[in-house]
Parts: sequence; structure tokens; C-alpha cells
Amino acid sequence: QVRLVESGGGSVQSGGSLRLSCEASGYNSHYYAMGWFRRAPGKERERVATIRADGTTTYAVAVEGRFTISRDNAENTLYLQMTGLKPEDTAMYYCAAHRTQLALGSAGTFWGRGTQVTVSS
Repeated sequence: QVRLVESGGGSVQSGGSLRLSCEASGYNSHYYAMGWFRRAPGKERERVATIRADGTTTYAVAVEGRFTISRDNAENTLYLQMTGLKPEDTAMYYCAAHRTQLALGSAGTFWGRGTQVTVSS
């Protein structure tokens, strides 16, 4: 059974940092693209950052230069280091996995249950 469990969310002030983690189990995550999505209240889900099995990364324009996605295949864990946090980063953050990077978020994506990030001004 595929399982993605996020942790590391919390409340911080503007300019602060957080590191999100996502532990994967139940499938061979080494060969999957993984990523972070977020959904703020009243807004659509947004792709934040993705990483392929070979380490190639992509970032949303809104977070580029502030967030860093990484993965530890030995530990089956995905990370999102967030710095320079802004109030507009407030959202529920979800871990996702799919066989292909382009299809992350589409049908066939595995999802975690999310971890809340709240940034106050």
C-alpha cells in the first residue's frame, strides 16, 4: 500500500524558515518523480516544486530562489526547505508521487494528507 506522510509544517513569522519532510513507503519511490503542491483557502491547488528520480528539479516562479526540494532515496524521504517565507505561502502543503514528472498532480498521482504552513506578517 502506497503511503506518503508529511511532517514539518507549523506557524512562523514572515522571513522565517521551515523544512517539510515526506516519508514514502509501499512502493519503490526511487524511480518515481516526487513533488510538493499547496492549496491555500479559496484557491486552486498549485504545484510548488518537483524532483525527478535523477534529481532534476523544477520550481514555481513564486518560490524559486527561496525553496529547495531534495530527496534522500536511501531513506525514501522527500524534503522541501523553505526560507524567506511570506504570508502568501500560507497553505496546506501536500507531497505527491508519480511515475513521470510531467504527470505529477494528474490521474495516477499518489498523495499525502498534507501539512499546514502558516506565515504571519
